[in-house]
Formats: sequence, structure tokens, C-alpha cells
Amino acid sequence: MRLRKTYSNGFRFYEGQEPGLGAYFLNCLFSDIDSLLVYAGVHAVTYTYHRCLSKRFPFAIYYSLDREMVRVHAVLDCRRNPSWIRKRLR
Repeated sequence: MRLRKTYSNGFRFYEGQEPGLGAYFLNCLFSDIDSLLVYAGVHAVTYTYHRCLSKRFPFAIYYSLDREMVRVHAVLDCRRNPSWIRKRLR
């Protein structure tokens, strides 16, 4: 899987805090995404997408359901300005 800008920025930030933390960050995000196979649809809708908050880091996974398929539209840093988040989700 190709790292998107948000993932890679988060990876670099956390890796700069402590070696290995960037890999832990990615593993946690991918685990949260994998959990959508079981819990998809139970999360609140925000900006027309379901929003799953990461368990360990201040990131949110924005996704939609298409029949039995989960489509992840964005993984965004929750510390960003809400207007920036809204613009990214359009």
C-alpha cells in the first residue's frame, strides 16, 4: 500500500519523536481500519462520512459503506482546523 501524504506526515512526525514510534503509528492506523470489517456503520456520521477515531493517535478514519464494502475516503489528523478537514473531504 502506498503511503498517502497524511500517513507519511504522521509517520515522520512520530518517528522523529522516538525511533519506532512511526511504525507503531502506522500499525495502529491499519489495525483501526481492519476493525471496520467488524464495526463498520456503528460510527457517527460527520461531513457525510462515518468517522472512526483511532484508538491510540489523534487521527480519524472517514469511510462510507457501499453494500458490504467499506470504502475509506481519508485518514486525517484531528488536530487540524475543522474547515481544512471539511475541505479535504469534499
